[in-house]
Amino acid sequence: MKTMRVVSLVPSLTEAVAASVPGVLVGATDWCTHPVDLEVVRVGGTKNPNVDRIVRLAPDLVIANEEENREPDLTALGDAGLDVLVTEVRDVPQAFRELERVVGACGGRGRPRWLDEAEAVWAELPVPDRRLRAVVPIWRRPWMVLGRDTFAGDVLARLGVDNVYAVHAERYPRVPVEELRAAGFVVLPDEPYRFSAEDGPEAFGGTPCALVSGRHLTWYGPSLGEAPRVLGEALRAAAG
Repeated sequence: MKTMRVVSLVPSLTEAVAASVPGVLVGATDWCTHPVDLEVVRVGGTKNPNVDRIVRLAPDLVIANEEENREPDLTALGDAGLDVLVTEVRDVPQAFRELERVVGACGGRGRPRWLDEAEAVWAELPVPDRRLRAVVPIWRRPWMVLGRDTFAGDVLARLGVDNVYAVHAERYPRVPVEELRAAGFVVLPDEPYRFSAEDGPEAFGGTPCALVSGRHLTWYGPSLGEAPRVLGEALRAAAG
């Protein structure tokens, strides 16, 4: 039976497919950093993939995401005759459904064990003993934050952190940093902007800032299994 040829344009889906259906990936973006030993053709960024290079790889399937990837690129791939599977992930339950769909479309036989284990971890989360209200910057220059209807926002809500901008009209609004400073708690992930101890907290004076793993906050894949523990530790350490 012929092995499928798959190109992934989403870092978290690249990790998920590599862990579930080894050998099917032939192309991935420059931002696909997991697994660390992945050896495939690199096809550019998530926002600017090299369509011609992808077409030359002759994949049976291209996997993408409606948020990570741009519609013109996905349309161009479809116009070139390629089969493109576009995922939508706005919360944790949807992530599990879409991951199962992607693995199946890539030739996976049955539900991968890591997916069952990750879903069990999230299903068994204890009720948070307290809730925090926080802003979650994802970029600076200009400052942008998590707004409504985001996967990362749902992850935090399940861990006891309510996003101040969860009801904003935009999903990723630009907000003046002066307004952000009014929040009592700040969550700073290391992607897409690489916030760090030296780049980010200084903008908020003495407001408690949790520096968290962007992979565990924003990726939907094998990292979901350890995300509650990793994120919870960082949040508790900052909140005191």
